[in-house]
Amino acid sequence: MRPDEKDGISHCGAVRIETERLILRTFRHSDGEAMFRNWASDPEVVHFLTWPVHESVAVSNTLAALWEQEAAMPDHYQWAIELKAIGEPIGSISVVDYNESTRSVEIGYCIGRAWWGHGIVPEALTAVCSYLFKEAGVHRICAKHDVNNPNSGRVMIKSGMRFEGVQRAAARNNQGIVDVACYAVLEDEWAQKLSN
Repeated sequence: MRPDEKDGISHCGAVRIETERLILRTFRHSDGEAMFRNWASDPEVVHFLTWPVHESVAVSNTLAALWEQEAAMPDHYQWAIELKAIGEPIGSISVVDYNESTRSVEIGYCIGRAWWGHGIVPEALTAVCSYLFKEAGVHRICAKHDVNNPNSGRVMIKSGMRFEGVQRAAARNNQGIVDVACYAVLEDEWAQKLSN
């Protein structure tokens, strides 16, 4: 059996990851207010996402509490993106889908509009990719975005992913059925990136 054909993902859950500006950690129930204020109540943030804007802090509180419970599950990978400078979450990043047989995962993320364009999401995505390759034994990491949201594609490229193509009418988000651009990076490509 080749190294890339080992059985499944070595699930280890979402652990605390620290970068220069960020702390990636599991959600706490108390994060609901910051979630609502910093990103979940903003129609611009959810424009290309699959979930509706949160109508109240109660919705964010409920979701944060659910994510706090799910954090104990070893196959659950959901991180709050906490900005060290303000000490509260400004977005989230997670594994939204995975395939055991190919040891592949798909990552999704969102961040508050006030922090768009500051390199925060590439910093978080790079850290999560490193963790998943090293600790979870993942072989392939991919991410997708609505073709009408090219800024998300730039995040993926900055994080070391390659453009693979467009899947036509392959996803549904708040804009309806949309074409999605797909990006990915493989384990050996990641290792090569780190050695350069």
